[in-house]
Amino acid sequence: MNQLRTVGVAGTGHYVPERVLSNHDLEGMVETSDEWIFTRTGMRERRIAGEDQACSDLCYEAARQALQDAGMAPEELQLIVVATVTPDQLLPSTAAFLQEKLGAWNAGGWDINNACTGFLSALSTAYGMIASGSVDNALILGAEVLSRIINYQDRASCILFGDGAGAMVLKADHPRGQIIFNTTGMDGSQWDAIQRSAGGSRRPIDHEVLETKKHLMTLKGNEVFRFAVAKFRSLVTESLEATGHTPRDIGMVVPHQVNIRIIDSAMKKLDIDPDRIYVNLDRYGNTSAASIPIAFDEVRGKGLLKEGDLVSFVAFGAGLSWGSALLRW
Repeated sequence: MNQLRTVGVAGTGHYVPERVLSNHDLEGMVETSDEWIFTRTGMRERRIAGEDQACSDLCYEAARQALQDAGMAPEELQLIVVATVTPDQLLPSTAAFLQEKLGAWNAGGWDINNACTGFLSALSTAYGMIASGSVDNALILGAEVLSRIINYQDRASCILFGDGAGAMVLKADHPRGQIIFNTTGMDGSQWDAIQRSAGGSRRPIDHEVLETKKHLMTLKGNEVFRFAVAKFRSLVTESLEATGHTPRDIGMVVPHQVNIRIIDSAMKKLDIDPDRIYVNLDRYGNTSAASIPIAFDEVRGKGLLKEGDLVSFVAFGAGLSWGSALLRW
């Protein structure tokens, strides 16, 4: 059996749309207030894609940055994996549209539908293919246009989500950002905690679906909250124990930007200093699969990492699904 190759992060990038939807804007749409939203979620505003912007358009902007950061031409790419629940269309994949926009004609690719865990699912998939020698590099993205599937009459959910895209280039034997641990999991018995019940083969779109808004996303907030707090803590602990580290060894935790109460609760139980947890949900809200790569690109851009730092990624979402990864910067 061939020895697995190491896999590192060669480049990152992100893009968020120009339009800002603030808590004050939401006050005019549903019965809510800036104070109510902020105290319960930590969110102040989120970005909303333009009417002419689809998922692949957001991907393209983030991908261009990541490729430039990696010093790569699109023709050098061998794999494109897009994590999204809001593809341009159901057929073909958003990866196909992105390949055309980039001119990455030598890359294979596909989409992954795993909601907020999607980016770490893409990372795990690309890592396995690169480590095994199937490909030498991959462009992975988390991208969402969640504003297209949100019910803006439901104050419990419409306050949470925003649009954006984050990208990462992975390369074989790259010395920086080596992935030393990754895992994903799922409990399908809780599939109804976060869902879009119509629009698929079980319940196609028709007039009744549109009238009852079953084509839009719903979530059971309390169930998701309890699940997320417990899973957050166990995922970080599992990755550290598997690699022989402790919470004090972590240089930066880049979590899925779900809710400040969930993040704070989990981190207190892990005894990790707040200044080692990167949070940007006050500016972008929950961007699902895009949240970790957007946040990580900001971490890099702000110079918050030094050589040798451990970086912990952790996410959880619909399915219910979860994932984590540990990088050595």
